[in-house]
Amino acid sequence: MTPDQYCQEKTAKSGSSFYYSFLLLPEQKRKAIMALYAFCREVDDVVDEITEQQVARVKLSWWREEIQRLFHGQPQHPVTLALKPQLGHFSFEEKYFNDIIDGMQMDLDFNHYQSFKDLSDYCYRAASAVGLLTIEIFGYTNPQTQQYAHDLGMALQLTNILRDVREDAQRHRVYIPQNELEQFAVKPEDFLQAQTPDNIKKLFKFQADRARNYYRQALEKLPEEDRFNQRSGIIMKTIYESLLDEIELDGFRVLEHQIKLTPLRKLWLAWRTIRKEKTHHKNYKKLHAK
Repeated sequence: MTPDQYCQEKTAKSGSSFYYSFLLLPEQKRKAIMALYAFCREVDDVVDEITEQQVARVKLSWWREEIQRLFHGQPQHPVTLALKPQLGHFSFEEKYFNDIIDGMQMDLDFNHYQSFKDLSDYCYRAASAVGLLTIEIFGYTNPQTQQYAHDLGMALQLTNILRDVREDAQRHRVYIPQNELEQFAVKPEDFLQAQTPDNIKKLFKFQADRARNYYRQALEKLPEEDRFNQRSGIIMKTIYESLLDEIELDGFRVLEHQIKLTPLRKLWLAWRTIRKEKTHHKNYKKLHAK
């Protein structure tokens, strides 16, 4: 198995919505984004699948060293071997890879966050840093696109937090800020109960509204000249906002059962978004050709 095949298999097996936004990319960009996503899966699996904390810490330290080896041309892992040729095509910053690892480290160091300011640091490292790498692959000309990537990453991570709130609680992690739990009279152990009383429903709606605000801000900050290149990110936005819609339509009952979109629904959303963005891009070019 080649490094690229390893990354493709790792990405496809995850069942993530990200996979559906990658399929329509040109080959060079598709290889790069799958290698990047496979890296994210590898370091995320360290904290989710290794039960012994000290072992997980050692493994994350190894990944920090491996990223250093990658940027010095001597990677060892299939994922970084797949990333190595991409360094010549895309302007990746080593800092963002380390930020992502720092986000995973936070899962070992903290199991709750006092305020949204504290949580936002985690969301930046776990998701916005990924977005700041992906826009290098998709391509952009306006530096403001970096703000779009930051806010989209925040929105995606906040949606994940709401979707996975019970699963995370079972791992003794609560990502909803402590001061907001207190505001809605919710205790962390309430997330282990398969029921959705009104105070929890109101808390979850508060979280969903914050995520929606970040989706709105992200699109507002995306410069028109970069929008078509960033269409894979817009596919992600569409899929995750649709998931948020389903959660809300279901009455925020994420503690009672898992809410997710089918692969067919994700493919349809990706196809529909691409058609919409192509039309938007044609209209933009016509307007600026005059």
